[in-house]
Amino acid sequence: MRFWLIRGGVLAFVLAGADVGLAAVAVHVSSLGVIRSIVLGVVAGLAALWGALDGWRRLGDRARIWVLASIVAGFGGGVLRVLGKAILVDETGLSSLGSALTGDAAFGALVILVPAGLGLLVGGRLAQREKASAGPTE
Repeated sequence: MRFWLIRGGVLAFVLAGADVGLAAVAVHVSSLGVIRSIVLGVVAGLAALWGALDGWRRLGDRARIWVLASIVAGFGGGVLRVLGKAILVDETGLSSLGSALTGDAAFGALVILVPAGLGLLVGGRLAQREKASAGPTE
């Protein structure tokens, strides 16, 4: 099973949906600084929680899975963001695809990778602590 593809695809839709939703709200509201920060925090929190679950479950090759998932989420989120804005918000054209696949994709990948890495670390520590507190089995 391609765990990285599932994680990356889901998080690409989350990233793109958050950005398209913010763009739709920006049409009516001029200042989105706090709202944008909260939305990015929620996306990062989702990645951290999912990473912690993978670390806690001791998923095999979990670090590589999350690196690949963040790359898929970055690029996929960039493409879906451009499509979503073009269809639902304004007349975003093909000219914005270049920036979506470079800087926006890198930012999206980092928004996923860093919290997921921290989540993997915390989840792994929780699993070790749980195993140590269970004591020796006979």
